[in-house]
Amino acid sequence: MASKLSVVAFSLVLIFLFLVENHATSIVEAPTPQPAESSGRNGNHSTYGTTQGSLQPQECGPRCTTRCSKTQYRKPCLFFCQKCCAKCLCVPAGFYGNKQSCPCYNNWKTKRGGPKCP
Repeated sequence: MASKLSVVAFSLVLIFLFLVENHATSIVEAPTPQPAESSGRNGNHSTYGTTQGSLQPQECGPRCTTRCSKTQYRKPCLFFCQKCCAKCLCVPAGFYGNKQSCPCYNNWKTKRGGPKCP
C-alpha cells in the first residue's frame, strides 16, 4: 500500500515539475517587442503614428486635426488630443475609437474616471 502511495506521489511531483518547466520555457521564449522607431519615420508603415511612442512631438498637430475634424466640439477635442499626444506620442487612427492601438492614450483618465483623450 505504501509503495503505491509513493509511486502516485512521485508521479504527481514529476507532472508538476513538467508543467512548471514548460510554463517557464514559454515565458522565456516569448518574443521581445520591437521598439516603435523600427517601423521608420516615412509614414509607409500601417501602425506609424498609432502605436505608443511612434510620433515626434511636432507631428501631433496634424494628427489631432484629422482626429477631431468631424466633431462639433472641435476646440476641446484639439486641446485634449494634443495634450494626450504630447504625453503618449501617438494618436489612434480614424475620427473616434481605435484606442486599443495606443494604451497610454486609452488609459489616461479624468479624475472622475472618464476618458481624458478623444
